Amino acid sequence: MDFRDKTVLVVGLARSGLAAAKVLKSLGARVIANDIKDRSQLADVYIELDSLGVEWALVTKPDEYLSSADLIVISPGISIDSQFVLKAREMGIEVISEVELAYRLCKAPIVAITGTNGKTTTTALVGEIFKASNRKTHVVGNIGIPFIGIASKTHESQVVVAEISSFQLEAMPTFHPRAAAILNVSEDHLDRHKTMENYISLKAGILKNSGQSDWVILNADDNISSSLARETKGQVLLFSSAQRLRKGAWVEDDWIIVDLGQGREKVCKTKDVFIPGPHNLQNALAAALITRAMGVPVDIIGQVLRVFPGVEHRIELVDTIDGITFYNDSKGTNIDAALKAIESMTSPTVLIAGGYDKASEFDPLIDGFGGIVSHLVVLGQTSDKIIKAAKDKAFQNVYKVDSLEEGVKKAFSLALPDGNVLLSPACASWDMFKDFEERGRVFKEAVKVLKEEQK
Repeated sequence: MDFRDKTVLVVGLARSGLAAAKVLKSLGARVIANDIKDRSQLADVYIELDSLGVEWALVTKPDEYLSSADLIVISPGISIDSQFVLKAREMGIEVISEVELAYRLCKAPIVAITGTNGKTTTTALVGEIFKASNRKTHVVGNIGIPFIGIASKTHESQVVVAEISSFQLEAMPTFHPRAAAILNVSEDHLDRHKTMENYISLKAGILKNSGQSDWVILNADDNISSSLARETKGQVLLFSSAQRLRKGAWVEDDWIIVDLGQGREKVCKTKDVFIPGPHNLQNALAAALITRAMGVPVDIIGQVLRVFPGVEHRIELVDTIDGITFYNDSKGTNIDAALKAIESMTSPTVLIAGGYDKASEFDPLIDGFGGIVSHLVVLGQTSDKIIKAAKDKAFQNVYKVDSLEEGVKKAFSLALPDGNVLLSPACASWDMFKDFEERGRVFKEAVKVLKEEQK
């Protein structure tokens, strides 16, 4: 698409919006930048874009600029059901996400990974495997690096590994990856998507444009993921940690096995997979299957699985203080993710949970405590909701705090000898923090301060 002399309205100036505005400007577009924040709140973003000559539409609704726009690029925080989006579509103006824009400029094959949980770890792992095979690799998307920033610089010999969220999938009509993976689907973001049917439909959107020469990787152990095989024309490959498969990736005699239909290949022993937990075994199976389908030899895949340490903010070992081990799982932004983190704990654990309310019910979280969670410390918007769920389930060891720093100290005081403190909020962070990364950093700093106080 030729953007010269085109007017593009960019709505939302966080990471993806900033990157999109910069690239569009470099391609000769007239860019109108819209955000609810004012000049002072945007700070460095304003300075950077202003120096490039964008036109400003701040602290105002985008509606009045629609008649000037040839194209609208929205940030993941903007719902496709927003009134201005519906109005734009009625006017015949195309509305797309930053990822869709990047796809249209990208020359490299794309591996796209989505799922309710595990997508960041799997995306990072897939990226490391490709890099180990000496292939120029770009790891982008919801993992924190806007795709658009590298899209126009890519080459056919390279590969793009993109983590894709349901928010991004709302506005990606032509997105067509060479390999698309749906790791799992469980309840999340119903405050935005309203129903599970809508959420599932969005996740399935990642494979809607797949053709017969494309790979589609689905989870045989997840009923929703596996059911989406009928939604695609692509070549479906399944992975499973619980059953042997005719084709795909699975566990047999404690080995990870991959078979693309041309014979079984051993990747590595399951005990040699460095990242802990049954959920990470599934992530490893998915990563092995994706990369093998894309031509990476099994010996390289096995080498990376043996050393890959995981990602920051996902069951991240922070420190041990007086025998109590602290884990940062700030990336656990829904109940299913928190349950997977709890399953990874092997000694009595104090759970710190709570945050922004995404219309979730917390009974399943309490049910999943088993004999592992000894105490629960809650904070944020969902505190009272979680407390009620705990009390209704006769779990009495629950305590409310006003800040994460207070929560760390309280959890330490409650922890049993040789036990754990696990931050796995089961909620988004937006009530108290900019994002889950900031929440994780605050947690780690609080642990650092606590350690100094114990000396």
